[in-house]
Amino acid sequence: MKRGILLIIMMISTLGIYSFNKYNADDAKTSFASFYHDKFNGRKTASGDIFSNSKMTAANRTLPFGTMLKVTNLRTGKSVVVEVNDRGPFHSSRALDLSKAAFKAIGNTARGTMPVEYEIIDND
Repeated sequence: MKRGILLIIMMISTLGIYSFNKYNADDAKTSFASFYHDKFNGRKTASGDIFSNSKMTAANRTLPFGTMLKVTNLRTGKSVVVEVNDRGPFHSSRALDLSKAAFKAIGNTARGTMPVEYEIIDND
């Protein structure tokens, strides 16, 4: 009886570990995005680029600089392609800070944040 229970526990443990291996880092992720304030125009980003709210760029805490992302507004279905060139946002509920141009292309700046899905399309 004890061997049977032990065998069942081992099988469940093995299946549980197997399920964690299905995660793929390239899968689309969902989170919230905000946009940069105009006061950051002309300042250096963490990558050394000069920030411009008119370019299609984004900040992310972990993705390598130069990573191209497809960002989709979950409310409207509109998408934009941006390049990661900065670190941030430093708010736990958001994964991306978009330039104002990128945010406007898919959402309404009057809202301040929007739910998004983002996926890596190129990682140089």
